[in-house]
Amino acid sequence: MESSRRTGAKDSQTRSHLLDAAEQLMLEEGYAAVTSRRVGHKAEISPQLVHYYFGTMDDLFLEVFRRRAEEGFAQFERALEAQPTLRTIWSSLSAGPGSVFNLEFVALANHRKAIRAELASYAERFRTMQLDAITSILAARGPLPDGMTPEVVLVTMAGVAQIIALERALGVSGGHDTTLAFVEQFLDEPGTDGSSA
Repeated sequence: MESSRRTGAKDSQTRSHLLDAAEQLMLEEGYAAVTSRRVGHKAEISPQLVHYYFGTMDDLFLEVFRRRAEEGFAQFERALEAQPTLRTIWSSLSAGPGSVFNLEFVALANHRKAIRAELASYAERFRTMQLDAITSILAARGPLPDGMTPEVVLVTMAGVAQIIALERALGVSGGHDTTLAFVEQFLDEPGTDGSSA
C-alpha cells in the first residue's frame, strides 16, 4: 500500500538543488555529514523540504546514488561507443571522483540495508555491461592464457582500481606506481584496443 504522504515533484528544481547539495557534502565531508539540516543549509533551502521531497534520509541517499549511477552508465556507453578498448574500461573503473563517491556509499551501505541492496543491484548491472564489453575486446586478442577469462581480467582490474582508490583516500601509496605500470603495459599489449593481436 502506497503512502498518502505528499511529496515534491521529481522534476522540481528545488529537488535537484537538494540532490546536488547532498552529493557535494558527501564528497567533501563524507556521508555522515549529510543531514537534513546540513543539506538544507548548503542548498540554501529550508531543511524541512528535504523530507518533503525525499521522505527519509535513506530516500535522499538512494536518489543521490541512482542519479550518479545512471549518469555513469550513460557515460560508459558513450565512451565505449567512441573507443571500445580495455583502457576505456579501466578509466571507468579508476575514475577519481567516482571512486571517492563509491567508497562513501560502500561505507554507508554497511549500516543501511536499503542502500546495500541498491548498490548491489547497480553493481551487478554495471558488471554485466563491463563484462560484455571486455569479452568482445579480449576475443580480438586470440586465445587467452590458461585460467585467464574475461571475468578474471575484469575482476582483477576492478580490484586493483578499488584498492588503489581506497589506499589513496587513506594516504597510502606503497606499490601503486609499480602496479599501475603493470596495468598500463597490459592495456597497451597488441590487441587490447580491439585490433587483432
